[in-house]
Amino acid sequence: MSANNKKEVWLRGPLPEIPALLQPIAHVILQAKEEVESLLEDFDEAKLWEKPSGVASVGFHLQHLTGVLDRLYTYARGELLSENQMRSLSVEGTPDEGLSVKSLFEKFSKQVDFSIEQLKTTREQELTTVRGVGRAQIPSTVLGLLTHGAEHTMRHVGQLNVTVRIQKN
Repeated sequence: MSANNKKEVWLRGPLPEIPALLQPIAHVILQAKEEVESLLEDFDEAKLWEKPSGVASVGFHLQHLTGVLDRLYTYARGELLSENQMRSLSVEGTPDEGLSVKSLFEKFSKQVDFSIEQLKTTREQELTTVRGVGRAQIPSTVLGLLTHGAEHTMRHVGQLNVTVRIQKN
């Protein structure tokens, strides 16, 4: 169902099992999922890796949307990135004819679902717990990481929106 046919996620009320302080984060990432799905309706597969006017490709944004949530929510759990996560990061935006719009969206959709499950199990008492980011273990907090994951995701949805609109014209 297109995101244009219903209220935005935050206007639909609280999400079950999500702690109150994490509701806005859940709303943002679910809204992102709906908007990306709507943007990709009838998207020309041949344009997946094109960079109109030198901007990032649709393929990059779809990979990055998935990767950002995966990496930041990994740090929020207090874990380091795996070799697989590092490998995925290193190839974001690299054209891969074996990938499709559908497969990239499905991967993003699954990551959103996984992130929502993580929000359900995050206790509000943990939100100010310090977590390290990256190899340098730059200090952040659980709440900072979860929030930045949602904010960064929506930033790329906006960029994806512009790229898709340019390519559909």
